Amino acid sequence: MIELDVQVSGGRTLHVYDTAPEDGERVPIMWQHGTPNLGSPPEPLFAAADRLGLRWVSFDRPGYGGSDVAPGRTIASIADDAAAVADALGIGRFAVAGYSGGGSCALGCAAVLGDRVRAVLSLAAIAPYGADGLDWFAGMIPSGVAALGTAAAGREVRAALEASGFAYDCEFTQADLAVFEGPWGWLGKVSEPALAAGPYGQIDDDVSCTHDWGCDPADISAPVLLMHGTDDRVIPAAHGSWLAARCPAAELRLIPGDSHFTIVTRAEEGLEWLGRRL
Repeated sequence: MIELDVQVSGGRTLHVYDTAPEDGERVPIMWQHGTPNLGSPPEPLFAAADRLGLRWVSFDRPGYGGSDVAPGRTIASIADDAAAVADALGIGRFAVAGYSGGGSCALGCAAVLGDRVRAVLSLAAIAPYGADGLDWFAGMIPSGVAALGTAAAGREVRAALEASGFAYDCEFTQADLAVFEGPWGWLGKVSEPALAAGPYGQIDDDVSCTHDWGCDPADISAPVLLMHGTDDRVIPAAHGSWLAARCPAAELRLIPGDSHFTIVTRAEEGLEWLGRRL
C-alpha cells in the first residue's frame, strides 16, 4: 500500500491510501472509515479484496490523521473530496464501502456522484438527522445522545463538550470485546492515532451527521447493500431500516443479535455482494 497527499479545493490536503496503484485490472473501491478512525483501508478485508480483484483506495477525512481540518464540511462535501481523490489517482468509476459514520459518507458519495459510483456497501450507517418517521435518538446509548445532541446544537457546542473532558462510553459487550481479539482488532489500530491531529475530525463528523447532508439518499441510483445489527445501540437499527426505505435500489440485511461492532464480522459477506455487482 502506498500513501500520498492530494491537494483538493481550498488548498486543503487529504492523506490518501492506495493498495494497488500499479494494477489497472483491479476494480477500485473507495473506503469510508468510521468515527473516529484513520482512513487506512480495512486490513481484515485485504485477502477477500485480492480474491475478488478489488483495489482499495481511501483517505483520512478532514481533521483526521494527515488531512487538513475543513470547518463546515458536510456529507456531500466528503463526496466531492472522494471524487477529487479518484481524479488524482486517475480513477473514473468506482464502488464505495463504509462503516458507521463512513457508511453514511459512502451513501453520500453515491447520492452526489451519480453514475460514477457503481455500487455501495454500507455497514451500520446513520440516517439524516430529523428524518421524517424516524425517532432518531431512540435506543441510542447515553454517550451517543450526548455527543450527537450537542453536535446538533452546533460545532462550538460539540467542541465545548469535548473540551469538558467528555469520554465516550461505547458500553462494549463481551461479544464486542471478542471481536477485537480477532482480525478486527485492526479497529483499535486505526482509532487510537486518529485524533493525533486534534479533536476536529470526530467533532466535524458528528456535526455533519446532525446537520443538512447536502444530498438525499433518495437520489442514489447505484445498487446498495445496507447491513445493520439488530442490537446496535451506537446507531440503532431503525436508522438502517429508514435508509433502506429511502434508497430506491437498496437491500437491507438486519443481522439478529449483532451490535455496532460485531457487524464488522459480516463485512466480507458484504464485499462478496459488492464484487458480484462490479
